[in-house]
Amino acid sequence: MSISSPSGEPRDPSVVRTGAKPGAGRGPGGAGKPGAKGGRGPRKPVTPVKVAGARNWGAIALFSAVGLLTAGIIGAGVYYTSQTPEVVGVDEIQGMENYRKSRPKDVEGGRHQAGPIKYDIMPPVFGPHNGIWQNCTGDVYTEPIASEHAVHSMEHGAVWITYRPDLPKDQVDRLAGKVRGRDKMLLSPFPNLDKPIALQAWGYQLKLDSLDDQRVNEFIKTMRGTAAIENATCAEGVTTTGIVPVNLPNQG
Repeated sequence: MSISSPSGEPRDPSVVRTGAKPGAGRGPGGAGKPGAKGGRGPRKPVTPVKVAGARNWGAIALFSAVGLLTAGIIGAGVYYTSQTPEVVGVDEIQGMENYRKSRPKDVEGGRHQAGPIKYDIMPPVFGPHNGIWQNCTGDVYTEPIASEHAVHSMEHGAVWITYRPDLPKDQVDRLAGKVRGRDKMLLSPFPNLDKPIALQAWGYQLKLDSLDDQRVNEFIKTMRGTAAIENATCAEGVTTTGIVPVNLPNQG
């Protein structure tokens, strides 16, 4: 049996029709193909999701360790280069006090300080000192001089030879012959010296009983100029004598 539709066309009651036209959603080439009118069209590309992988903690630890080691080496280098270095050949002089080795922090340098200064080593060989040095271009002083000026001279690399005031004149003259006219050298008597002769350079001291001791020449040869911790002249210093330091108006 057939049933007439409103359009007058007979239709089979066993067939259920929908509003979609036959072939809807299909492309010209067949089912499921894109491009068909009224179809879903091409799918949008799916953005890939980034998944954070586990961190390589072993590599991080390695680089951290290398960085710390490098920093430590640099730091150690800075520390050691800041220390006052030893003078070459110093170990060959027997019986010398090496304060650069026994008191390295004290020997690193000294600030300028006006007025009298109390030293724990006599004659002093390092530490705070007057802002102007004692002239040390081979100067021979027949009277005691201020230690505060002489210490500054040693900072410039001078060898300061001192002697007990009761040292026989012929030995004083011989000492003067080793000093006079030689840059980075000065000579003066020193009251209450516990040995007849004492030689000083910055951080080093040698006390002797006799001028005939060969170590006098060894000390001068090794220390003169080379013991400096400040590359400066020995000229244009004070030439006055007396144990009270000269204070300049602008000195602090």
